[in-house]
Amino acid sequence: MKNYIKSIFLILFIMCFGISVLADNADDAKKFFNRYISAANSYSNSVPEFYSPNAKIIRQVVKPDGKTVDVPFTMEQYKKQMKISASVAKMRNYKNNYSNIKIKEINPNTYQIDAYRSPSTGADKLKISTTVQKQSGGNWLIIKEVMQTREQIFLKYEK
Repeated sequence: MKNYIKSIFLILFIMCFGISVLADNADDAKKFFNRYISAANSYSNSVPEFYSPNAKIIRQVVKPDGKTVDVPFTMEQYKKQMKISASVAKMRNYKNNYSNIKIKEINPNTYQIDAYRSPSTGADKLKISTTVQKQSGGNWLIIKEVMQTREQIFLKYEK
């Protein structure tokens, strides 16, 4: 009987500890995402450091007829675009507000964060899906980002 009680206690302890670790990772992923938002909205030069060097970047262009076109970018291309757009955004005091943020675990170290992005220049609510991953050193990086935009200029990069 003692072994049975010990076994149940051990199982409960492992379940509680395991759930706590998963909750901590989800909380850490959300905190990382919030730091990213803060850095982006303050035009920080550190924004590229939030991304993995080989992150998959997709701009999903919403055409006037409502159809969407996925336009992929390499991180190198995206870094160049960030430099240009950050200076324009700063002049216009452009910011993004995020709502309906939902976090889904892909595995214990990888989370998908889905939200709606509202640019300060309009009333639009555009979808964003960001996949973040905890690295072996403990820091988090964006490994995939799919962000909707109405900026038709991105279509020139369509392949």
